[in-house]
Amino acid sequence: MLYTILLKSHSGLRWLLLFMFIATLVQLGRKAFGKADISVKSISLFTLIVTHIQFLIGLVLYFISPKVVFDAASMKDSILRFYLVEHISLMIIAIIILTIGYSKSKQYFSVPKGAKKAFYYYLTSLVLILISIPWPFRIPIADWF
Repeated sequence: MLYTILLKSHSGLRWLLLFMFIATLVQLGRKAFGKADISVKSISLFTLIVTHIQFLIGLVLYFISPKVVFDAASMKDSILRFYLVEHISLMIIAIIILTIGYSKSKQYFSVPKGAKKAFYYYLTSLVLILISIPWPFRIPIADWF
């Protein structure tokens, strides 16, 4: 029961997170490259918070999921290896990059240079997240929700 609730929450929150990343990148891009005088700090912070919530749910799932098998034989099965190693590793790297990018840029969000720096950190993080999501066309047992 708990596993199903967390799994559905984790899968559904992915869509909110992707929407937030796109909205944040658009705002950061407008500030950095379009010279628009808009505030980007709050949307960047909200994206960071949603990402960390998603990570916490995923971390709980990592230890209770039947898809994560702590066994040497898991490395021979591509699906088990994806959930055991690849998914969590890339997500942790993406979250670290996102957090570093926000921390380095938060004081300079008011100037285009700071927004440009944050834009590249957020973009790199989004690419890593997109690569490591278990899309149904990549992982046969994965669902859209």
